[in-house]
Amino acid sequence: MSNVDELELDKFSQLAHKWWDTNSEFKPLHEINPLRLDYIDGHAAIAGKAVLDVGCGGGILAESMARRGAQVTGIDLAKKSLKVAQLHSPESGIAVDYRCVAVETLAEEAPASFDVVTCMEMLEHVPDPESVVRSCAQLVRPGGWVFFSTLNRNAKSYLLAVVGAEYLLNMLPRGTHDYARFIKPSELSRMTRHAGLDAVEVSGMSYNPLTRIYALGEDTQVNYLLACRRPAQ
Repeated sequence: MSNVDELELDKFSQLAHKWWDTNSEFKPLHEINPLRLDYIDGHAAIAGKAVLDVGCGGGILAESMARRGAQVTGIDLAKKSLKVAQLHSPESGIAVDYRCVAVETLAEEAPASFDVVTCMEMLEHVPDPESVVRSCAQLVRPGGWVFFSTLNRNAKSYLLAVVGAEYLLNMLPRGTHDYARFIKPSELSRMTRHAGLDAVEVSGMSYNPLTRIYALGEDTQVNYLLACRRPAQ
């Protein structure tokens, strides 16, 4: 059974033409991208390395990692988003190999093919996040890094990420997130452990609506990043 929610794909497909509009519904992704990029590069030193971006969307993170010198492959099942990414790549002069393929399929085709695997803001949009985690672990080489980012599940995250971001501040379209699919850090840590990954660091990502500034810190109650490594053989 395919690990995909057609309604989720349709939501992003309808907005695909806005991926690179920094004042659109994707503005938050553009604003947090420098933090995510520095977090990944700070741990994995991506220049010259083979990097896979799972759920790459329109290519915001994928292009920025390629700009840092990584050899980037981006995969997604939303064809319209991928088309936007493919069209933007020559426009920006940044080469990324984009493919429309499920992460589970790629894990079967090319296990242990990447030095770094990233999966940002995707796990909360699929029916079986553990399947994605397992596939990411299979795709990274021994000693390589895997990075996840997602949303915690608690009252604070519901108020800020759903009520606040979607209904009060209108930072995201209403219905972007399904609170029931949010994942606690303890749950994600268990998934990564079962997939054979070692959790190295969990960091929170917070947003100040007054200053409109995103920052990394210890508060993991809403958005958080988890850095993992596959043990070297």
